[in-house]
Amino acid sequence: MFRPLALCIGLRYTRAKRRNHFISFISFTSMIGIALGVMVLITVLSVMNGFDQEIRSRIFSIATQVAITSSNISPIADTQKLSQTALRQTHVLATAPFVTGQGLIVSQDQPHPILLTGVLPDRERQVSEIPSKVVAGKFTLLPGQYGIVVGEELAAELGLYVGDKINVITPQLSFTPTGILPRFKTFTVSGIFRVGRSFGFESSIAYINLQDAQALFQLGRGVTGLRLKLDDLFTAPQVSLAFSKQLSPAYQVTDWTSTYGSLMYAISLEKQMMFFILLLLIAISAFNLVSSLMMVVTDKQSDIAILRTLGATPSTILGIFMVQGCIIGLLGTVIGVISGLLLAFYASSIVGFLEHLLHTEILASNVYFFVDKLPSKIESTDVIHICFAALGMSLLATIYPALKAARIPPAEALRYE
Repeated sequence: MFRPLALCIGLRYTRAKRRNHFISFISFTSMIGIALGVMVLITVLSVMNGFDQEIRSRIFSIATQVAITSSNISPIADTQKLSQTALRQTHVLATAPFVTGQGLIVSQDQPHPILLTGVLPDRERQVSEIPSKVVAGKFTLLPGQYGIVVGEELAAELGLYVGDKINVITPQLSFTPTGILPRFKTFTVSGIFRVGRSFGFESSIAYINLQDAQALFQLGRGVTGLRLKLDDLFTAPQVSLAFSKQLSPAYQVTDWTSTYGSLMYAISLEKQMMFFILLLLIAISAFNLVSSLMMVVTDKQSDIAILRTLGATPSTILGIFMVQGCIIGLLGTVIGVISGLLLAFYASSIVGFLEHLLHTEILASNVYFFVDKLPSKIESTDVIHICFAALGMSLLATIYPALKAARIPPAEALRYE
């Protein structure tokens, strides 16, 4: 089968055992260096993708994606009409009314500030995953029974269990014969939820029935706002902007980017910087490839001169050495991709094995956002970008040595032969 001369000779030079074993060693280390750089880059980015996914799933499983609230201190009265308007909007899957207010939980003379959130359990299941995060008791908040669902961290701090009685004090005032006193009500712990202590939700939020919250905060039949569930989390800014233009100035529309946008931006920026920093590992290996090819060019000067005298053009000589460099870069990239994918796929098992072997806890669940194993998520776009970067650097590394070889005068190379 016909093969181009440059490709044929380049493949032969790559397979041949060189007289100078040091050159072979440099070429081998260049290939291994590229493979290690690609492997580390794929593994690190996959682990960062895993942590990013875990953080997003835990935050946005309970955080408000889009909320419509009143722009003044008065509550929203007509939630039915507002809900129908919201459901007609693109990307909106479900809505749920809510009431929020500051309060103070007192149990066994231990006070703790809390954000009380009044919800309708059936509607809340459509916009939040909190009901599915209950690990003790149930998320059955019936009106008039004054049940409360608290976080596991708060329950541990105050020593609360399902069925315990706690007093909830609010800033609203009650006029009594003895004077003006803050309003308080006794609630029964009906459930305890767990979402991850590192986010602060478990110690700062408690859920009660919507009607109980309306009575506690003296809102009548009004609510604080309406929470929206979207089909795509990242359409929240567009949905918020559309609602802001559609609704009257009496309403205020906010989305998750105002609260967690900086966190998501920091994670994205960290991933990008990590990509460019680890890309330097591949760049270092590419420099080794330059030095190895320069040694090959020096070692093959007589062969280059003979080929030139037989009619080989400078472009043919250029192609021969570019083939060599590209093959080394391609082999290193392929080995790195395979090993990186395997390492990223089994990262959790490897960390678990090391923890068992060393009898230590590498990932503390109370530190790493309630993640007790190393998460990993392989994204095809990352792998493609890494492959193109590694192959591009390998190609650039071959240009200078190949040009050097193509410019060697045949007579000068054969003078001392």
